[in-house]
Amino acid sequence: MRRTAMKLYTKKGDRGQTSLFSGRRAAKFDPRVAAVGDLDELSASLGLARVAFPQSDDLLCGAQKALYKISAIVSAEARQIDILLDDAEIAALEIEIDRASDALPPLRDFIYPGEAEASARLHMARAVARRAERSIAALEAPPAPDNALAYLNRLSDLLFALARLADQQSGHGDRMLGG
Repeated sequence: MRRTAMKLYTKKGDRGQTSLFSGRRAAKFDPRVAAVGDLDELSASLGLARVAFPQSDDLLCGAQKALYKISAIVSAEARQIDILLDDAEIAALEIEIDRASDALPPLRDFIYPGEAEASARLHMARAVARRAERSIAALEAPPAPDNALAYLNRLSDLLFALARLADQQSGHGDRMLGG
């Protein structure tokens, strides 16, 4: 007996609305839906960065898992759910930022992103992380939890440090704006 696979399309969004985890139907241009979309794009960008900079695969995969948590929290609105973003996840990012920064020369000026493919992908993910952070910061009642914003802020810092590290490891180093 052949089992029928679940179809990927539901046709429920054909008229410009989607369902949030809270159960509310929202327009696809709703700020909360847009914020979840930005988090999804960030996760996809991290996937590209993982392929290009495999030594950070576990770290970036962990970030993708955290983004799913943040997406669920944002999509739940005021609905109580059993998904939390732990402050220890933010502290872990800070440790990794310090580790990467310690291996780099001091930053003296703005840099041009992307001297190597891996750094270009990491910088692109950083820019998407900043956009996701702005989208979530703009949410009104109920706002996103402060630690979600802190996580995204640290993640973008980590991606910047990893991009610089990728350039250094590729033999390019930083290309400074003033140089």
